[in-house]
Amino acid sequence: MTPSNTIQDTNEETLAPAVQPSDALEQSHEGHDHDHAGHDHQHAPTLNPELTHSIEVEAPAADVDKAFRQVIKRYTKLARIPGFRAGKVPEAMIKSRFGKEVRQEVLESLVSDRFRKALEEQKINPVSQPQVSELFLVEGQPLRFKATFEVLPEINIDGYDSISVQRPDSTLTEEEYQAELANVLDRHATVEPVEEDRPLVDGDWAEIGFQGQVQELAQTVTEDGLESASNAQPITGEDVLIEIGGKNTLPAFTEALRGAKIGQELTFEASYPAEFGEARLAGKTVSYDVTVKSIKRKDYPERDEEFAKQLGPYENWGDFETKLREHAGSRKKDALEAQARDKMLDELVEKFTFPLPETFVQQQIDARLERGLRALAQQGMSSDAMRQLDFGRLREAQRDQAVKEVKASMILDRVAERETVEVSDEDLERELLMLSIQSREPYDALRKRLTEDGSLDRIREQMRREKTGAALFEKVAS
Repeated sequence: MTPSNTIQDTNEETLAPAVQPSDALEQSHEGHDHDHAGHDHQHAPTLNPELTHSIEVEAPAADVDKAFRQVIKRYTKLARIPGFRAGKVPEAMIKSRFGKEVRQEVLESLVSDRFRKALEEQKINPVSQPQVSELFLVEGQPLRFKATFEVLPEINIDGYDSISVQRPDSTLTEEEYQAELANVLDRHATVEPVEEDRPLVDGDWAEIGFQGQVQELAQTVTEDGLESASNAQPITGEDVLIEIGGKNTLPAFTEALRGAKIGQELTFEASYPAEFGEARLAGKTVSYDVTVKSIKRKDYPERDEEFAKQLGPYENWGDFETKLREHAGSRKKDALEAQARDKMLDELVEKFTFPLPETFVQQQIDARLERGLRALAQQGMSSDAMRQLDFGRLREAQRDQAVKEVKASMILDRVAERETVEVSDEDLERELLMLSIQSREPYDALRKRLTEDGSLDRIREQMRREKTGAALFEKVAS
């Protein structure tokens, strides 16, 4: 771990970036230059008292004077002030005109340099932005300041490999395979009209137009009978396809449409379950007027060599089915084992207790919140709507999961040391190649950007944790 890239002074001295970025856990902001309105990452820094460390740093007056002279000399060469030739501006004029800027640059160079040397001498590795206090910087006098920051905790993971994890049964069932095959066939099926004059039967697709009215519980009695107290807009649709007897078709539609013919008009009620996906219909009863416009059937492709070759580099239909079964089985295995590894990490998190750097927790909250905001933006949320979000509440809602993720990552880092898990350069190159393809960013440009902003090391760290988790699972699963 190395110090963070900004030193913050509690006496309101602001220092330009001068020390190296922190090895923060999974800080996923690289490559995103969009602005999520109202989302401010510059929240006040907090530190875990159990991991807070302070050092007092000093520099002799001679070093202070040397730093001031160097900066003033540079300003003298560059300053352009009316009445003075370039490079001939008096030192007193420089101090008068640019005193604040000169002092800022001295802070940037001298304070950062002394802080880094103090860390090296004392063999301390901060993991947070150092907060500078009690700063005394005056030309001709010694420099003094106090730096406060977080350090890593001592973590004892003895017994990490004694946990018990159940290896899931990932055998692909015949029913699951048939569902996979049905999905493939369905994606390549065509819907054709039924020419013969006959009623709708199971397996048919009815093309319908409809209008529905949600039936509210509250009703009033008028001269014309019962009248709904609801002002809800009617539900309408034209040229909608409904599969008779389909697994995703509401039973009321199947029952009403089964046996109907083209041109027939139907009136019926449909009750929606409480967990129905569309909120305005969940748990409601709707009265529908439906007109059958046409009857259609799905035409599925022949399961032969020609169709298999349309699907990919398969020799024949049997070869396709074999590969499909293997792919579906592999996908099921990966999904179930990922769930099992999550349970393993839950056990590790529960088993070991140690304090967490608050810096890591806040960075993980940032990462989670950033992903959530990006998802909302992709779903169409406007900047104005984002400004209305309660970011304090959103951050607090992310905290428990962020704590768990940080703790799991720190445990995995220690396990990786015990198990000597490493990520090879070849593995990293493959990962970057995939990122390049997914982001459509040229490989060289992507690698250069990730290297410069420190993301490359974070990607390697995350890959190492994933590799460690997989290796530990293989070791303890039974």
